Amino acid sequence: MRGGVLRTPGGLSVRTRPRALLVCLALLLVALVAAVALIGTGDFPMSPVQVLDALTGGGTTAQRFVIEDLRLPRVLVGLLVGAGFGLAGSVFQTVSRNPLGSPDVLGFNQGATVGALVVIVYVHGSVYAVAAGAVIGGLVTGLVIFLLAWQRGVHGYRFVLVGIGSSAMLYAGILYLMTKANIVEAGQATVWMVGTLSGRDWSQVWPMLGVLVVLVPVLVACSRPLRMLEMGDDAASALGVRVGAVRTVALLSAVLLTATASAAAGPIAFVALTAPQLARRLTRTPGPNLLGSALMGAALLVAADWVSQKVFGADQLPVGIVTGVLGGAYLVWLLAAERRAGRV
Repeated sequence: MRGGVLRTPGGLSVRTRPRALLVCLALLLVALVAAVALIGTGDFPMSPVQVLDALTGGGTTAQRFVIEDLRLPRVLVGLLVGAGFGLAGSVFQTVSRNPLGSPDVLGFNQGATVGALVVIVYVHGSVYAVAAGAVIGGLVTGLVIFLLAWQRGVHGYRFVLVGIGSSAMLYAGILYLMTKANIVEAGQATVWMVGTLSGRDWSQVWPMLGVLVVLVPVLVACSRPLRMLEMGDDAASALGVRVGAVRTVALLSAVLLTATASAAAGPIAFVALTAPQLARRLTRTPGPNLLGSALMGAALLVAADWVSQKVFGADQLPVGIVTGVLGGAYLVWLLAAERRAGRV
């Protein structure tokens, strides 16, 4: 389906892409269906009709308690974290012009993990302290990578190389911290590093929602300049784009999204890598595909959590293992496709 241009009476024009719109609507529907299915899954199973009835004020007292206090926050965290990782991955891949550019590869997830492990091993902090440590670790990692990659601005290729090197060093730091942990701390750290939605409550929902409310408009404002950056810095600059400022704002927003999402649910693997690529392949539109990437990330994470509970039982398998398996398979396919195309 081809796009068109709608002109308003005030002289404004809006480009429409019917295929992209239909794909986004389909992804939204998938995310909502998966969310309802996940809410009804567990030791106290409920049908989709019962879930919808309880969400709209009906149902029994027990059903409303299970949904509103136990399961709905978990599902909302999954949707918000998936959207955050999808947006962050879209920005990293657009700026680096590399389909392998994502927080998993560039070291930001590892930085958040180091921050969380420092709190677990040395501070023995609460869940909220661990989350704060993850945010600080991710932001400090982003700042260091920015400083190391800065040379009259942050160039995408240089940013990727510095990020990959930082990822290797941070992984060594993770292994060191694990050797310093006792068996209880090691167990807690392992579950957090894998990434899980188990035990998530409203205290994780509101910070993630607040960050998205603030940063989504910023990224939407950067969407058109980011699309121009895919043509190269010189071409974008000739078209009036302030290349350095746009790249810096977009990357800072993506770093903050990654750190907050990791704090809420752990550094869940491969969502940020696969969501933007799948969204782009489905919509077949250039640019960062921010809405499609966010919806794809939300749908992927909630669907993966539903699969883990349906196949292995409630909270028996952290969702990060499911996304790791699926994302690893996708990465192998992507590398093979890039090799056939002669790009690697």
